[in-house]
Amino acid sequence: MREQTAQARWEQRTQRPLLALAVVFAVAYAVPIVDTSAGRSLTVVCTMIEWVVWGAFAVDYLVRLVLAPDRREFVRTHWLDLCAVVLPLLQPLRLLRLVSTLLLVGRRARMASQIQVTTYVAGAVVGLLMFGSLAVLSVERESPDGNIRTLGDAVWWSFTTMTTVGYGDHAPTTGLGRMIAVGLMLSGIALLGVVTANIAAWFIERFEKDDVEERAQTEAILALTEEVRALRAEVAALQERSPST
Repeated sequence: MREQTAQARWEQRTQRPLLALAVVFAVAYAVPIVDTSAGRSLTVVCTMIEWVVWGAFAVDYLVRLVLAPDRREFVRTHWLDLCAVVLPLLQPLRLLRLVSTLLLVGRRARMASQIQVTTYVAGAVVGLLMFGSLAVLSVERESPDGNIRTLGDAVWWSFTTMTTVGYGDHAPTTGLGRMIAVGLMLSGIALLGVVTANIAAWFIERFEKDDVEERAQTEAILALTEEVRALRAEVAALQERSPST
């Protein structure tokens, strides 16, 4: 019981610092891509920051694993966290660090009860839009046949891809760029499903609440009707007795 309390306490205390580190990661990831004139020293610093942030999330996973009452159950139920921690170690690609950090941020954000579904979805949309734009720009800008050359083109492409509109004026030409496109399309569909389900659940809750109130009012009216009938019966009985007395 103490270990479980310690785990919950750790998750509560590290929630905001990890989200702040995720913002730092976003800046470090974006600077070398947006600023094409960035020197090698700045690129190296940004790369080190990315690894440090990923390392912080990896340490967070290990600490939660140690504090978990049942470690096997924790690994089984948090297998996606484990994949996100191991993924960047398999191949030193910046895109893998991006994917793993997004996964870990999303998993930790869902643990926070104070973060509402709407806030989480809005943050996920903005994050995916930003990181998708940066990722596709980084792999498509140097492609000979690429048509996504600027950040504006990348943001427009990410927006149309996430909303599954797909105008076709900009499209990835590399294999990695198309993989990013598939991820954005699936994420957009998933987020749209979450929003739709959330709205439907709100309407259902409202309808159920109205039904409960209506049933309560009906039961109250029936109870009052029964009381009136009982009173009428008593009055009639008293009237029948009064002539004889």
